[in-house]
Amino acid sequence: METASFKGLFDVIVFIIIFYFVMKFLARLLLPVLAKKVVEKASQQFEQQHQQYQNRTQQNQYQSQNPATEKPKEKKIVGDYVDFEEIE
Repeated sequence: METASFKGLFDVIVFIIIFYFVMKFLARLLLPVLAKKVVEKASQQFEQQHQQYQNRTQQNQYQSQNPATEKPKEKKIVGDYVDFEEIE
C-alpha cells in the first residue's frame, strides 16, 4: 500500500488547475456556437407555431364567410315536455 506524498498531491493540484483552464478555454469557444444554435431552433419553432396559427385563423374566417356550405343540423321533435309531480 502506497502512502500519500507531497509530490503526488502537488501533481493532482496542478492537473486540476490545468483541467480547469482547458475547460474554461473550450467553453469560451463552444458556448457561443451552442447558444446560437439554440436560439435559431427556438426561432424556427416559433415561426412554425405562428404559421399554423395563421392557417387556422384563415380557415376559420373562410368557413364563417361561407355559411351556405355548412348544413344545419336537423332537430328531431319527439313530443311535448311533461312535468310530473310527486303525489304523497
